[in-house]
Parts: sequence; C-alpha cells; structure tokens
Amino acid sequence: MNLHSELNKATLFQNLELLAQQVVEGFISGIHKSPFHGFSAEFAEHKIYNIGESTKHIDWKLFAKSDKLYTKRYEEETNLRCHMILDNSASMYYPEVKNLGVDNLNKIGFGVLAIAALMNILKRQRDAVGLSVYSDQYNFYTSEKGSERHHQMLLAKLSEISLDREPAKKTETYDHLHLIAEKVKRRSLIFLFTDMFQTATDDEKLFDALRHLKYNKHEVVLFHLLDKSTEYHFDFENGPKRFLDVETGEHMDLYADNIKTAYEEGVEKYFAALRLKCAQYKIKYVAVDVKADFSKILNTYLVERQNFL
Repeated sequence: MNLHSELNKATLFQNLELLAQQVVEGFISGIHKSPFHGFSAEFAEHKIYNIGESTKHIDWKLFAKSDKLYTKRYEEETNLRCHMILDNSASMYYPEVKNLGVDNLNKIGFGVLAIAALMNILKRQRDAVGLSVYSDQYNFYTSEKGSERHHQMLLAKLSEISLDREPAKKTETYDHLHLIAEKVKRRSLIFLFTDMFQTATDDEKLFDALRHLKYNKHEVVLFHLLDKSTEYHFDFENGPKRFLDVETGEHMDLYADNIKTAYEEGVEKYFAALRLKCAQYKIKYVAVDVKADFSKILNTYLVERQNFL
C-alpha cells in the first residue's frame, strides 16, 4: 500500500482523523491482495457466516463473487468491545522525528495512527472502543463506548499525545497493566502497543501482568513496535557514537560494527523468548516495523475479530 502521494507532507497531529480514514480506505482498496478477498469495500457491513446460524441474512451476491459465505450486519448491532493500550514512555519517541507524517513516523506516531485507523474501522462497524495510556503513571483511561462524541474525544487525546515533547522517562508497565486489567471488566479484544522497553526488567512480572489481561475471557494482541533497521539490525554507520538510554540516562560510547553481531543475536534471543511466552499464555504476538505500512495491524485486527466473535 503506497499512501505517499495521497498523504504527502500531511502532519499527523493536525489531520489524524483524515489520515486514519485514508489509511483504512487504502487498505480496503488493496484488500483483494490479502487473505480477505471477498470483503470488498463493504467488509465493515459483513461478518463470516458460521455453520448453524440462520441463512436468512447471507449475502448471496457476495458469495457469487468470493465463493465465501458472509452475513449482512445491521446498524443497531454492536458485536465487539475493543480496548486500546498505548505505551507513552520516552523510548516510544524513537527515532527522533521533526515533522510527523505517514511516511515519517517514530514508534509513538505509528502507534497513534494505528489506533486511529482501528478506531475508524470500529466506528464503521458500530463497535465500542476504549483507550488506556501509560508511562510512569497511568495517564489516561476511558471505557469502551461507540458514540461519535466519544470517538472525537479519543482522537483529540491521541493527537495530544503525538505532540508530546517531554515524555516520561520511566516505564512502569507491570503496575499499569494490572490496573487496566482490573478496569476492563466486560469481555473485550485488547490491543497493546508498546516497544517492550521498560525501566524494570523482570520478565516474569511483565508476563504476570499480560496474563492478568487475559482474565474475563479477554483476547490480547501485543503489537511490538520497533524501528527494525536500527533496533533489530543495529544498522548504524561505523563511526564512534554515543548510545543513550532515554529512560535511565545511561550511555555507551562504541563503534557499531564492533557489537553488531552480538547485538543481533541478543535481540533475536529476546524476541524468541517473547514469542514463546506469548504463545504459552495464548497472547497474539505481532512484531511491527514502524517504517512499514499498516497492513499487518489491520490484517491482524480482521483475523482476531473473526476469532473473537
């Protein structure tokens, strides 16, 4: 999906709703290339037909085009409650970006626009959405609602986050995920957007908190955001550089090539452990490069929605 020509020089915080709409429409226009061929531009008005359901609402025209069974949805239906969780700590503001745009995003910008795009789809499907934002504090919470007023309030909050120039230095993921789990009472689809960098590094406590989110039969998707070229492949020019931990203030002076191999091995080991733990606790793990498009996010949503309902 190439949105560069349509969204050139658009700034995320000024046009968030428009950008989210264009991301979704671009995704829909290219959906024939994905496993969801058959949804067409009206996918938001259909759901997969399950054996045993009444055949009264099957869309036979769509069946003729796609050879798959979908039932029509009606405006008064609300089938899904979705809660978005956004890590808003300092590490999420990497890499440094002067003017946020769809083709120039850091991790927080990607997370904000991804959530706005998912909200656009949820709005079309008349589903309820809630939002939690955390860093060193539990910064923001609102329960799941489907009204237009609620939608605009969430967009305003997300736009405000994208403008933050002094993010919190610490991440207290464990405590805040436990608090969120206590607040989200009714069964929901939960999306967590984070780079998995936290000030404290007790993995068992982290996964205890993630497992807590599975209570009340919630389904949890962990979107692990990273700048793949630098944070995974350690792709830096081989000159003397100072690497700064924006959350602890610690730094190291080194040549990138001297540790590149060891770094990549260490990162892959960490990613493998994350994938294994998530599989163990039945949490969907999705690694996302913030320099890529949003198709992985939206495809994951479609798959998880079908599994959830």
